[in-house]
Amino acid sequence: MKKIALLSLLSVPLLSIVSLTAFAKPQTITLEVPNMNCVTCPFTVKKALQNVDGVSKAEVTFENKLAVVTFDDEKTTVKALTEATTNAGYPSRVKE
Repeated sequence: MKKIALLSLLSVPLLSIVSLTAFAKPQTITLEVPNMNCVTCPFTVKKALQNVDGVSKAEVTFENKLAVVTFDDEKTTVKALTEATTNAGYPSRVKE
């Protein structure tokens, strides 16, 4: 009987952790990347963003010099995303 009660007590916290992560919503931000000056630049920016843990999608366009990034904010931050593009040679900032 004690084993069943102990298992019940242990399973409640585990279930709540699983349910919280199951309902986590991905975040999407738009970054301005003004230093992209050729049609191949978006490939480098996209690759840099995709290498950041937690990024699920990155769409980068040369015409409007924007990167739309979908990410898990429990795994990464906006700062990490802008640092990734900066380290690739393309400083970025959040579009307001």
